[in-house]
Amino acid sequence: MLSAKRQERQPSTSEETNNGNQGSSSFMWLPTLVLPLLLVYISNQWSRSSIYYLVDFDAGADAFTAMNVAIGFTEAQYGLLASLAFTALFAIASLGAGLAADRYNRKTLTMVAAAGWSLATIGTAISTTYGQVLTWRIAMGLFCAFSTPTAYTLINQKVPSDKKSLATSVYGTGVAFGGALASLSILLDNQIGWQQAMLVIGGVGFASAAIVFLFLPDDDKSNKNIQPEIDTKENVDEPASFLADFAEALSTNRAKWIFLGSFLRFSSGLCIGVWSAPFFRMTFPENAGNYAVAQAFITAVAGSTSGLIGGATADYLSSQVSGSKNENPSVDSNGVRLWVPVVGSLLAAPSWYLATHAADSFQVAMIWLSVEYLVAECWFGPTISTLLSTVPSKVGGTAQGMFTLTGGIANIAPTALGYFYGQLTTGQESSSELQSLLSAVVCFGYISSAICFALGAQSPPPEVTTSSRVKAS
Repeated sequence: MLSAKRQERQPSTSEETNNGNQGSSSFMWLPTLVLPLLLVYISNQWSRSSIYYLVDFDAGADAFTAMNVAIGFTEAQYGLLASLAFTALFAIASLGAGLAADRYNRKTLTMVAAAGWSLATIGTAISTTYGQVLTWRIAMGLFCAFSTPTAYTLINQKVPSDKKSLATSVYGTGVAFGGALASLSILLDNQIGWQQAMLVIGGVGFASAAIVFLFLPDDDKSNKNIQPEIDTKENVDEPASFLADFAEALSTNRAKWIFLGSFLRFSSGLCIGVWSAPFFRMTFPENAGNYAVAQAFITAVAGSTSGLIGGATADYLSSQVSGSKNENPSVDSNGVRLWVPVVGSLLAAPSWYLATHAADSFQVAMIWLSVEYLVAECWFGPTISTLLSTVPSKVGGTAQGMFTLTGGIANIAPTALGYFYGQLTTGQESSSELQSLLSAVVCFGYISSAICFALGAQSPPPEVTTSSRVKAS
């Protein structure tokens, strides 16, 4: 009983650990923590996505601006570089990165990872054979996997509880900004060539690693729980294993619902990312150029705005619940954040449907696509902050790695959609068939993910579960 009582007093989740910071109005975490990590994340996204804009399979392409012409690889070989060569090791390495984030200095891991993918970028720039490019691409996937587990666990540990979702959302804008810079790589390519462009991108990556070294606070690994002395021998005797950490990350119903909801939400987003461009170009062939500009603008502006608003809203809801006397044990300041992705996904489903069914007007379709991004992209920050505040803090990195792997597995959705599209059309393009599939699959993913997030929000928080377990014993 003495051990149980001591165990009950120990904070089992990072939400409990950071409760002492609740209500802090300081934003010092923004310039000293989140911004250095954001710069690294932008470099991450820019480095991994730049290859999409530095190839040209047009018959008139030249070796100065087109990597594929200079190296000599085909569309099929490019497809391998752009997808499997990067994502296969990236998804698997994310689990190892999560374990490393739980055990080693995260500042050091961040610097090494940034230097690693920057070296891979420069290595690609000086490559002369396809095999060399493929090797560097695989290495880039390995190093890029270490970016988010270290960053999100640092944010979860060091940012006050009432600012976690906002901080996570600010960091998450790195996807939009990095993607925008990747698209602007075309301008660099036209001016200085693909090799020099990649050297510039790699140099920026090394600069981001230097910024982390200079400005990011040192990691004292205080995110690990300090177990009572009476339990020390038991913990030492128990071998550290991934399976144990994996099971612990899934030990609550809330975490399980978050992972399932995230898989469904990732599936919808990936289907849009992979198939929206072919669909809109097919539906509005005379506006193909305008669509490229509109999509870049919508992603950068509407997507980033949605993420920031979602994070701020989630933190506001959390603070309101924390400041009220709530007698319902299933409503807590952590789980209430999940209502943001619930509402966002429910609004995104009809917005996407209307965007894909505005066949008579390109402008109307883009307006609804903007609305869809504005309501849909609010989900990431609140979901991550809730997950990392739900699982035991000592396995926060593992949970983040599992979350990244969930996104990797969700790539099966656009692949399956492509298979069924091919079966329905027997290899012929058909905007009506693609419209039906995109509407059904994406809307199903949005609505079903909203249900999962709602069930996660209503699940008993870890504190209640832990207390009940101790009381029962």
